[in-house]
Amino acid sequence: MTYHIRIRDRQADKIYEADIEGDRYILESLELQGVDLPFACRNGACTACAMRVNSGKLDQHEVMGLSKSLQQEGYALICSSYALSDLDLETQDEDEVYQLQFGQFFAKRKRHWFQFAFPIDHD
Repeated sequence: MTYHIRIRDRQADKIYEADIEGDRYILESLELQGVDLPFACRNGACTACAMRVNSGKLDQHEVMGLSKSLQQEGYALICSSYALSDLDLETQDEDEVYQLQFGQFFAKRKRHWFQFAFPIDHD
């Protein structure tokens, strides 16, 4: 099945539109058409390709780096997602999505770093 996709690339201040196949990863389909978007791992484990889903449905069953709750809030990792309908997406700041996904696990308490058994202070 073919779906129409529209992506607002906030960082590059561009709009991309393309028709993609539902049986291919979204990122892969767009790359084959010359659309250059951010990515890193291509495995759905990082947040470099994170998008905000303004409208449409995706299959993200292979995505590991984005919680189900963030997916339900309208975020997607397009390197490991399939279109299930026409889509309207918007690029996100990778650090913002990373913080939403993993931020609660860091900086809960001061960590003590040791080198040769002596504590080290890090900024």
